[in-house]
Amino acid sequence: MRIIAGSFRSRVLQAPAGLTTRPTSDRLRETLFNVLAPRIEGAHFLDLYAGSGGVGIEALSRGARAVTFVERDPAALKILHGNLEKLGVREGFSIQAGSVGDFLRRASAKEEQQFDLVFLDPPYDAADEYSTVLGLLGASAARLLAESARIIAEHRRKEKLDTRYSSLERIRLLEQGDAALSFYEVVSDGSGA
Repeated sequence: MRIIAGSFRSRVLQAPAGLTTRPTSDRLRETLFNVLAPRIEGAHFLDLYAGSGGVGIEALSRGARAVTFVERDPAALKILHGNLEKLGVREGFSIQAGSVGDFLRRASAKEEQQFDLVFLDPPYDAADEYSTVLGLLGASAARLLAESARIIAEHRRKEKLDTRYSSLERIRLLEQGDAALSFYEVVSDGSGA
């Protein structure tokens, strides 16, 4: 796994052994960031189920102002810390150890931070996490989303996510090999409120 572009271009990242953490492929990350290119510079990026940090580190490499990594697996957290240290990244990020749901509930209660871009890639065998997390982001945790925020979910191509989760609506679906990226944005309910 390597960084595709930006200040850390071509640098190699470590990934945890085993199948519990499945890093986003270089090709899919390149596709993702080609789409996000106009939005990444100066963005606050939230990397949920961060694993070894490949997606969030790519965001930092391409000019994101800050990245928040959320991961609960101890082995993945160790690799994530190691990858940031190896690259010499000392600022512009925070690491939240724990479950994504707990982080979203806690962070939305504080109302301290808003994110321009949110990426989620739960383990494929935890399919229920998609509806839980997208449901939270579309409802009670929506205050974490900056105006015009984009939420991107990586999932199996054959696993179809809903087109709507409360105030989140899918605006784009990209399929590549066995994987897919669903892009969501907040839509108004039309009430004028």
